[in-house]
Amino acid sequence: MDAAEEIRFYYDFKSPFSFLALAPACTLERTHRVRLSFIPRDFEPRLAYGGELEERSQRDWDKVRYLYADARRFANQRGMIIRGPQKLFDSRLAMMSGIYAEQRGRFREYAPLVFERFFKRELDIEEPAALAGVLREAGLDADDFARYAAFDGRDDLARAYEQAERDGVFGVPTLIVAGEPFWGNDRIGWVIKKLDAMGLRREAAATR
Repeated sequence: MDAAEEIRFYYDFKSPFSFLALAPACTLERTHRVRLSFIPRDFEPRLAYGGELEERSQRDWDKVRYLYADARRFANQRGMIIRGPQKLFDSRLAMMSGIYAEQRGRFREYAPLVFERFFKRELDIEEPAALAGVLREAGLDADDFARYAAFDGRDDLARAYEQAERDGVFGVPTLIVAGEPFWGNDRIGWVIKKLDAMGLRREAAATR
């Protein structure tokens, strides 16, 4: 693609709003001369929502329930299913698998499968064998990923977190466009306006 601008898309596989943002963000590559780079960043639910499940106050639980209600409202508009996870998942292994898929040019095939099944409660993102099945389905080498996760994966994940710090990312999904952050799945419209102002809309998309 004749991409003139890189957009950094920060995500976490356990973030419902990252799931909601993924497809609209990928559409930008068809409508505008941009290329998305997918970078994981833990959204740290313990910090955001009041610690471990048994430590949450009533206000913390009210916040969580409201946010998932919003996520389901967005999802219902698009025929998607989002069910709240039944525990606080450690998504580090899954995020390493996202880096692995991105490095091999298969993130766009792999990530939707992980998101969809996780939020249907059909995929345990902490379980290596479960992720291996999805990797294979997306055309990736699960055995090679296991070696990657054991050696280079942790360093690559640490570098991704460092990039997020440099970009000032405090939550996901965040899109960075020409140095400007856009946080939330419902900010894609603002991203489009910025890209249009930068003259990056593709001619075919502009004439539709």
